[in-house]
This record gives sequence, structure tokens and C-alpha cells, in this order.
Amino acid sequence: MSDSADDTGIKMVMAYIRPDKLGDVKQSLAEAGAPSLTVTNVSGRGSQPAKKGQWRGEEYTVDLHQKVKIECVVADIPAQEVVDAIQDGANTGEPGDGKIFVLPVESACQIRTSTTGPDAV
Repeated sequence: MSDSADDTGIKMVMAYIRPDKLGDVKQSLAEAGAPSLTVTNVSGRGSQPAKKGQWRGEEYTVDLHQKVKIECVVADIPAQEVVDAIQDGANTGEPGDGKIFVLPVESACQIRTSTTGPDAV
């Protein structure tokens, strides 16, 4: 991915990846210095083709694929490094590898200490 992510301020890097690539992505993020993340199991569809199956003689189509959503909020390391780490860990070269989005974070607050801004991340 190109260096199009503006790395000033707090950024949320959000990615949708194959569930079986989560371990590789976690390792890649840790190596990049971004070990903190939130993981959610999700379903969705995109360019990955639908799968056909049969159950009790009836054909059905599965067009929502199981994915893992990763959210990683960063302020102390460039968002592009997080994007690169996720891309390295998640890439299989096949349709359905996923997508990565970089969003600006307006503010942050650590609940325990009331710290705000980049220090809260």
C-alpha cells in the first residue's frame, strides 16, 4: 500500500481479514511495535465469490463469508506501518483476503487515569 495514510494525530486502522490469518497478523503487528488490538468476528461479502452447497437435497448459496475485524488505534507509531504489517500478515494472493481502512480519531480518553489525547492511546 502506498504512503497515502496521513500519519499525524491519532489513527484507527481497521481491517477485515480471513480468520485463519489472525495469528500471522498478530505476530506481524507485534513485530511492528503495535501489539494492542481489538478483534471481532464478523460476516460480510465483497469480491470473494459465493459458495454453493447442498443440505437435505436442497442447494443453497453462502454469500456472507466469515471474517475477522481488527481495530488498532495508534498515535506513537505511523499508521502506515500498521497497514503494512496487517497486509504482510493477511495476504494470501486470493480474492477475499480483505480490506484495510485508516480513519482519523477525533479524541481519546483513558478511563482509569483520565489521560486524554495521544497519551491515552
